[in-house]
Amino acid sequence: MADTPLADDYEAAGFGRRIGWGEHPAVLLVDPVQAYAVPDSRLYLDTAEPALHAMAHLVRAARRTQFPVIFTAVHYDNEPSSHAPHFARKVPSLDAFRAGNPLAAFTPLCAPQPGEIVIHKHYPSAFFQTRLRDVLTVLGVDTLVIGGFSTSGCVRATTLDALQYGLRPIVVRDAVADRDTGPHEGNLFDLDSKYADVVDVGVACRRLGDPVHPRPGRI
Repeated sequence: MADTPLADDYEAAGFGRRIGWGEHPAVLLVDPVQAYAVPDSRLYLDTAEPALHAMAHLVRAARRTQFPVIFTAVHYDNEPSSHAPHFARKVPSLDAFRAGNPLAAFTPLCAPQPGEIVIHKHYPSAFFQTRLRDVLTVLGVDTLVIGGFSTSGCVRATTLDALQYGLRPIVVRDAVADRDTGPHEGNLFDLDSKYADVVDVGVACRRLGDPVHPRPGRI
């Protein structure tokens, strides 16, 4: 945590201890889709590109050492309101994730390879009403290395559920992004204080078996 009065207060209260890594990590990329990467999308994040490059580093490291890589995407077969009525009422731009909308597709930088696991979801958490927990149990995963969009939304919700299901959540700072630095940094601080370990992409890649510290924006 940063050396600030707030950080000092949290530390004095006992927050911010390390969870640490287990023996069997997997990389989870939360919604690395075009809706956040294409400038004319209502959900576009101007910080998406560097985060996608960091996500690509994580994926490369995990594939090299054959750790599981899992992708999620929001997906609605019909109107979002038919699957998630109140969520769709709150966020009408969920229409970007209807079947057939090109914005719902994975970005070229972070797309699953044949045989890799894709989890489709209707709500922010990748665990809610999906098969993700069962998949991780079968694979024997104890540590979830998380990147994706957005920090204050789907990444946060997924991280909290990972902790509550007994996993060790590792959020990769460089590999997540949000609409503004305020919610991005605020949520990273809170996650690192209470629910997860927040680490840089170089640290995560080395723990996944890639000895090369990646340079930002390059793969």
